[in-house]
Amino acid sequence: MSLYERLGETAGIRTAVDDFYRRVLGDPELAGYFEGVDLAGLHSHQTDLLVQVTGGPAGYTGRDLAAAHQGRDISPEAFDRVVAHLVATLTALGVGEADIGAVGAALTAHRDEVVASETAA
Repeated sequence: MSLYERLGETAGIRTAVDDFYRRVLGDPELAGYFEGVDLAGLHSHQTDLLVQVTGGPAGYTGRDLAAAHQGRDISPEAFDRVVAHLVATLTALGVGEADIGAVGAALTAHRDEVVASETAA
């Protein structure tokens, strides 16, 4: 069984994404990163991306992670808070530790594409 299936396929992933963004947008240290962002579009793209990277049908048509996060000046601490919210979401939804670890590892592999470069001026 794929991670996609264990997460409840598209419906389960959509539920996780909705809960995740409620947590992130409710975090005063993260909410500012989402000012002026099309949240409905973001939810849709995030769901499609997670469906695809967890073994579901390919459907993601958004920008690559580096382009999507360019200019947002995301700090390492903000990235870590986002990951913590995702872990809390998956835990609350009853996802097993091994699957949470797999999702966390997938995110961490893209950290350098999301976090602002310290050498940027």
